[in-house]
Amino acid sequence: MFQHVPKGDNIFMKWILHCWSDGDCVKLLKKCYKALPDDGKVIVVDKMLPFIPNTSSHVKAITNLDVSQMTHGGKERTEDEFQALAKLSGFRKMKKICCVHTCWVLEFYK
Repeated sequence: MFQHVPKGDNIFMKWILHCWSDGDCVKLLKKCYKALPDDGKVIVVDKMLPFIPNTSSHVKAITNLDVSQMTHGGKERTEDEFQALAKLSGFRKMKKICCVHTCWVLEFYK
């Protein structure tokens, strides 16, 4: 698993990280880090849980997805959890770029 990531200026991942545990995400992101040039970045599109408790139907739907994914090791993450993944993987920062509904574009900078 995660044996090789092709080299590139940027790496794009959509709906990948929520499928894996924190440990597996760090393994994958470290492989991405090694495959990037010094000014490279990983672009992530994924759901992000809100920091402040929210009872809207959108958040309830995400929470239901979270419960189903936890049985297989995956999970939805908060901004702080994405920041921690970035730091543990060697990236100097993570930036939120934009959001549509509950789906975020995040950039992890080398």
